[in-house]
Amino acid sequence: MTACPISIEISVEDAEWESALPAYEKRIENVLSEAVNHLKDKINTSFQDADISILLSNNDHIKTLNRDYRQKDKPTNVLSFPMEGEFAHGSLGDLALGLEIIAEEAREQNKSLADHFSHLIVHGFLHLLGYDHIDDTEAEEMEALEIQILGDMGIKNPYEAD
Repeated sequence: MTACPISIEISVEDAEWESALPAYEKRIENVLSEAVNHLKDKINTSFQDADISILLSNNDHIKTLNRDYRQKDKPTNVLSFPMEGEFAHGSLGDLALGLEIIAEEAREQNKSLADHFSHLIVHGFLHLLGYDHIDDTEAEEMEALEIQILGDMGIKNPYEAD
């Protein structure tokens, strides 16, 4: 695997991330490298000099962000904040992830925390690139990309029930 062409800034707001997923930094780099490699021929975006900020947080802060930016007063697994317009200057945007809800979903879905985390990094990254799942057609396209990228990493289809 080649080095990730995206500059990644990780802020850890909740120290529990270190014990829950000790290799999170390397996992983020590997996931984004795989996603960029998979997408470079599919989209009209140059990843040279691109950067992304990732906040590893907890349910309390994710709930606040979700309420303030999406008017949904509950925690969520990943939030994407694409950087657009004249202020982007190579920044793709920001992702925020909530540990407790991700761990809970992984348990409920019978997945490893690492695999579920990887899925959410890919999912959030695709949102930063403009993909969405508001209607069925968009959802199918986005999910197909997620499945392909994760499959290339040896992670099974996250939408397939056990």
